[in-house]
Amino acid sequence: MVAGQMKTDAELVTSALRGSQDAFRELVTRFERPVYSLVLRMVQDPGVAEDLAQEVFVKAFRRLDSYDPQWKFSSWLFKIAHNTTIDHLRRGVPETVPLETGVEDDRGSLAAILADETVESPQAAAERRDLGRALERAISSLRPDYRVAVLMFYVHGASYHEICEATGLPLGTVKTNLHRARKELAQVMGGLGWGPGETGRAAVS
Repeated sequence: MVAGQMKTDAELVTSALRGSQDAFRELVTRFERPVYSLVLRMVQDPGVAEDLAQEVFVKAFRRLDSYDPQWKFSSWLFKIAHNTTIDHLRRGVPETVPLETGVEDDRGSLAAILADETVESPQAAAERRDLGRALERAISSLRPDYRVAVLMFYVHGASYHEICEATGLPLGTVKTNLHRARKELAQVMGGLGWGPGETGRAAVS
């Protein structure tokens, strides 16, 4: 490897398995934000999300020898995050009120996904923020399996097959969940006052 070249995720896993704590810390640094973002939008509670995200990395560390390098490390990690979060939700812990804003991240911001970035007027920026908040509320109303599919596909850029790997669902089910989630989102957004005219170029329409 060329000096100074960043190690791949798989190389870091190999180093961590050989006892390098620095290698695992680097993996945590790379993925703590997307894992927290995914969990946060699932449970709608920052404190709970932080605890669950820490639990995800503890489980990942303990199961590191089960990671198969033929898969993306992010997919393997998201599978642990998905299962941990679903287990939490199935325990019947009530969800809190929906978040007013999402994690501030260019890729993770649902407002950015829907935004027309070519329009930068103050009015357009305000409308974009309102739209992002409305979409956050709409996504929080989805059933967990629909919600995780939408978040992984549109927010984290996961492929269909990566979502299958993370959720353990067959490809047809993942595609059906995304299709039904989009329909439900359109209905909820309409109820919140965001019809097709307002969300025109929305990626999830």
